[in-house]
Amino acid sequence: MPSIRRAGLLAGLTVVPLAAALRFAHVYRTRAGFPHRRPPLFSPTDFGLAFEPTVVRSNGAELPAWFIPARDGAPGPGVVLVHGWDSARDRTLPTARFLHAAGFHVLTFDVRGNGANPAEALPVSTGEYGADAAAAFATMIARPEVTTGAILGHSLGGVGAILAAAADPRVGAVVSVSAPSDQRRLVRQTFRLAHLPVPAPLATPLAWLTSRVYVRPRGHALRAISARDAIANYAGAVLIAHGRDDEVMPVEHAGRIVEAATAGRRGSAHPATVERLIVEDGGHSWSYENATYRQTVAGFLARALGGSLDPAEAAEAAAAADVRRLPDPETSLVGDRTAGSALAMVGRSSVQDR
Repeated sequence: MPSIRRAGLLAGLTVVPLAAALRFAHVYRTRAGFPHRRPPLFSPTDFGLAFEPTVVRSNGAELPAWFIPARDGAPGPGVVLVHGWDSARDRTLPTARFLHAAGFHVLTFDVRGNGANPAEALPVSTGEYGADAAAAFATMIARPEVTTGAILGHSLGGVGAILAAAADPRVGAVVSVSAPSDQRRLVRQTFRLAHLPVPAPLATPLAWLTSRVYVRPRGHALRAISARDAIANYAGAVLIAHGRDDEVMPVEHAGRIVEAATAGRRGSAHPATVERLIVEDGGHSWSYENATYRQTVAGFLARALGGSLDPAEAAEAAAAADVRRLPDPETSLVGDRTAGSALAMVGRSSVQDR
C-alpha cells in the first residue's frame, strides 16, 4: 500500500502541474490571440500623398488597402508595408512617406483581425501575417506601375514579411524591423513583459507548450511560422533592423535572424546581401524617426530593386523627408490582457475547480 500511495503521489505531482500548464496555455491563447481592431484614423492625404483604395484578397478575406503611387505612377519598384500587432495600415504612413520620397510605390493594408477588418474566429499568429503579406505582395506586383517589389514589416509584421518573402521568389528584397526570431521566444518574452513569477527552468518549457497550443487551431507548425527558419530559405537581399534599446523584443532577436540568413547563403556562388542595422537609442517602434534608419532602408531597397533614383539619391531623399509619428501611437505588443491575465485566470480557475 505505501508503494501505491507513493505512485499516486508522484502521478499527482506530474499531472497537476501539466494540467495547470495546459490551462494556462489555453487561456493565454484566448486572451492574447486576438488583436484589438483599430480602424485607421488617418489616410495618405494627411501626409500629402495621392492614393488609390484597393483590396488584398487573402485566403477568402478581403483586406482593405491603399496603393500609393510614386513619380505620378511611372513604372518602377514597389514596397509592401506590413504593420505590427494591434495596429492598422495608417500606422505605416510615416514609412510610406519616406519611401515615396525615395521613388518607391507603396501598398499598405490591414492584416486580418486588425484595423478595419472584422474580428477573427481563430487566433491570429505570425502565420496569418505571412499569408496576408504574401497576398499583398501578389496584389502589388500585378499592378502595371510596379516592376519589381520588396516587403517591409515591423514587429510581427516583420516576421510576416520574411515568411512571405520566403514563399515567393518574386520578392526582390525584405526589410524586417524589430521582429521576434521565433514563436517560442516571442511567447517567452511576453512572460517577461508581464512580470510572471515563473522560474527560468520552467519558463522555457511553458513557452514551448503555450506556443504549440496557440497555433494549433490554425494547424501551424512552429517552424513554419518562424522568422529564423524562413529567412534561411530566402535567397533575396535582406535587411534586419532593430532598436538597440528595444525592451519589447530585445535586440538579440535580430542577431538570430541575421545568423540564420547568413547560414542559408553558405555555398551560394553569388549570395544576395544580408545587412543588419542597429538603431542607436532606438526602441521597439518609430525607427522611421531616425534619419540613419531612413537613409539605410531607402539605399538598401534602391540597390536591391533599382528605380529612378540611384541608391545615394534615394537615401538622401529618404533622410530629408519630414517624418513624424502619428498621434495615438500603437500599443505595445503585450498588455495586461495577455500573459498576466492568463496567469490570473488560471489561478482563479484552480480555486473554482476545487
